[in-house]
Amino acid sequence: MDARTVAMGLAFSLMWSSAFSTARLIVADASPIYALAVRFLISGLIGVIWARLLGQSWNLTRPQWTATAIFGICQNALYLGLFFVGMQTIQASLAAIIASALPLLVALASWLIFRERLRPLGVLGLAAGFGGVALIMSTRLSAGIDMFGLACCFVGVLALTTATLTVRNATSGGNFLMIVGLQMLVGSACLFIAAIFLETFYLNPTWSLLLAFTYTTLVPGLTATFVWVLLLDRIGAIRAATFHFLNPVFGVAIAALLLGEALGPLDVVGVLITTAGILAVQLARRPPKSI
Repeated sequence: MDARTVAMGLAFSLMWSSAFSTARLIVADASPIYALAVRFLISGLIGVIWARLLGQSWNLTRPQWTATAIFGICQNALYLGLFFVGMQTIQASLAAIIASALPLLVALASWLIFRERLRPLGVLGLAAGFGGVALIMSTRLSAGIDMFGLACCFVGVLALTTATLTVRNATSGGNFLMIVGLQMLVGSACLFIAAIFLETFYLNPTWSLLLAFTYTTLVPGLTATFVWVLLLDRIGAIRAATFHFLNPVFGVAIAALLLGEALGPLDVVGVLITTAGILAVQLARRPPKSI
């Protein structure tokens, strides 16, 4: 990878990982589903308008529309919606660890369902990655944790795994920003409908809410997603996913710095094991170099 690609990957991972801590601040002062629906509405409109100014088209192919709809529902509505609900009662660092299991789940499903070849390093990485997550879970469960919030996050990451596997062969056709914006508008529509039936509107205006909401909307919400799509187009999904190995480290570090969330020795060990497992899995899935 060249320096620009590495910089893009690091920037994406840092922005993506920061979203859990800012989301924790948002749900402390606002209804989670309504807040996320408004966030996606703003981000989506900005993305679509920006894309049109860049000359991008919303006349997508059928596979592109399918991918846009699936990701809008599964990633923006289900995955992030469930995480926002769950983070009312669980720590941002724990949510980040659960979300970081995505590449492990994708690799496991690809191996078991689609019969993709996984080298011994990948099998070892899966065992280490899930073992690290289990270690962190054990420490949090022994300390007492809200099981509903935990279940929401687990179902959310399974929804994103399903979406990733379903549209793994879809391409953007160059309309990177347009597709990102449309995905967010799809997610926003779904979340507004869910909020009407499932949630009572609540808002406590604070400076922390305003700053966290603005940052989450513009940085993890729009910029990180745009960088990720560009990275996928630049180096492909398998190589780009290697950068996910940094998410557990960044996620817990930002939660500790921003929210003061404490990490015990076993948590640190679990994060390092999970990080090593994710890296091993991604390296094992990369095609071997031709001689």
